[in-house]
Amino acid sequence: MESVQEFFFNWYPVFGVVFMAMLLFVFLRLMRTTIGSTKPETVKAAKGRPVAWEEVQGVDAAKDELMDVAEWLREPDRFGALGAKAPRGVLLYGPPGTGKTMLARAVAAQAGVDFFAASGSSFVEMFVGRGAARIRRLFKEARKSGRAVIFIDELDAVGGHRSGGGGDGGTSEREQALNQLLVELDGFEKENGTVIVLAASNNVDKLDAALLRPGRFDRQVLVAPPDRDGREAILRAHAEGKPLAADLDLRDVARKTTGMTGAQLANALNEAAMLAGRAGNAEIHRVEIDEALLRQSVGSQQARRLSPKERRIVAYHEAGHALCRKLLGLDPPEILSIVPRGPALGFVGHSPREDSYLKSRDELVDEVVTLLGGRAAEEEVFGESYSGAVDDLARVHMVCKQMVGEFGMGVAIDPDGPPPIAMPTGDYAVSDSTRRDVDLASMTLARESHRRARALLSANRKCLDDLAETALDRETLSREELDEIFSRHTLRGLVDQKGSSVAMVAMSRLRHPDA
Repeated sequence: MESVQEFFFNWYPVFGVVFMAMLLFVFLRLMRTTIGSTKPETVKAAKGRPVAWEEVQGVDAAKDELMDVAEWLREPDRFGALGAKAPRGVLLYGPPGTGKTMLARAVAAQAGVDFFAASGSSFVEMFVGRGAARIRRLFKEARKSGRAVIFIDELDAVGGHRSGGGGDGGTSEREQALNQLLVELDGFEKENGTVIVLAASNNVDKLDAALLRPGRFDRQVLVAPPDRDGREAILRAHAEGKPLAADLDLRDVARKTTGMTGAQLANALNEAAMLAGRAGNAEIHRVEIDEALLRQSVGSQQARRLSPKERRIVAYHEAGHALCRKLLGLDPPEILSIVPRGPALGFVGHSPREDSYLKSRDELVDEVVTLLGGRAAEEEVFGESYSGAVDDLARVHMVCKQMVGEFGMGVAIDPDGPPPIAMPTGDYAVSDSTRRDVDLASMTLARESHRRARALLSANRKCLDDLAETALDRETLSREELDEIFSRHTLRGLVDQKGSSVAMVAMSRLRHPDA
């Protein structure tokens, strides 16, 4: 027993040294693996399948702005002879799914240069200084190739506003990586060739001001959702190789998909192809694309069993939305359904007649009235309100707040009324009385819109009943069926209460809050 204790006592220091050596070995291996994994992805233009310029559809304005960048990379001497200088960096910004990454790859392929890609989050490592080292390595490899495109996706992950303080380790690492990126953007050398940085961001407002000054990201290119022609071009590009039935008109699909991005359109066509395959069809029909679009906008059908009373409430709720939309002359309803989808127990779908980028005050008020049509129908028929209107009420609150706080539309145009100014509630310089005015104007808009919805539905009660009863019988009504129901009734639009009267009531309440 004593010999064993004496053995461990004599060899204890050796065991300690061996154990520490093993820990050091494992740590060095992990460090080596981490450092080795930080090499940027390199995509040679001559290898793999490049993205052809013609494949990028629906973003013609962005392509025009990037065309001279691709031509500069392909023929730098032609521009250099005129004394022109290539942009150091080009920032592509816009909603997700609009094709920013695809555009960057197409620029490199069009110019025939190497393409180096990295994400902004990959520059934010656990150890301070590791991200900055990655950036140095990325730019060093790009310079070696002579002419190249460096693409940094999700730039706001590394290029956000600097805090100005030391912060924690993660903040310090991100700020060091950003500082290194700024240095590299300033350090391009002409004798090493032409290297242009393309970066993508969904949140330009979050980027540090030093990134956006001239000499770094010289050009900012908006990659916006496509218009109708652009959506049709995207649909036709993604429809190649897919058998389409004769009843599927891509031009009509483009009309019904206002606001959708290229990624969403591609996903809708793919979902339609899967639905057609599941049904055993040899072609993609209109019913499959309509179902795919409904799944994207509303959700998949849910196996919820509503009680007869709940189905009746939902039917009148959706009928109220559809009838108000028809009476106010908005984009006509194309579908009314009381089949639960996603979180919704029912829905009314509509498609704009044409793409629109501006809305008048009357149009926004009419939208609020339509949103409150479901709640108004419940109160008109059942004498009480139900919790199914929660999403409608949230949207009403958002629209009314925007009208007052952003668009300066709290009251109608009147030389004797309050000035048409925006009153943002998030500004600390705004007084409490101004915030009260914003709340009062927003509530007045919502209250008068609700009163108007009740009056519209009350004046057209027979049509409301007809819509609801037909929906209970068929569950889903198409545009043709809705138009047939509307044609059976003499609709009363209450022109005397449209738009301007709501505005005048709102204005009088602002002047006399106790009225």
